[in-house]
Amino acid sequence: MRVSEFQNLMKTLYFHQDTKRGIEKTFIWLVEEIGELARLLKDKGYKNRKDISEELADILAWTSSLANLLEINLETALSEKYPNKCLKCDSNPCCCSSSINYQ
Repeated sequence: MRVSEFQNLMKTLYFHQDTKRGIEKTFIWLVEEIGELARLLKDKGYKNRKDISEELADILAWTSSLANLLEINLETALSEKYPNKCLKCDSNPCCCSSSINYQ
């Protein structure tokens, strides 16, 4: 499924409820889903892949709902922001990551 297909599915299924909830409360739901993922990763590590997978799906669903309310096409936004190359070094794969300190 393409990003645009998923975003349209979320719009078809939930736009009416999302509109009633509004942008701010939809954003809060998104943050709560990110928090649930954070707790899973912190408390259970990477062992429960099913639960992690479900939380990642929820995050994408709420992100799509928020984008729908803001009238942003995620597929377009993604391709413009990440044009198949690193924006800093202009390479694919990125060559500048070796200079980043991850500590």
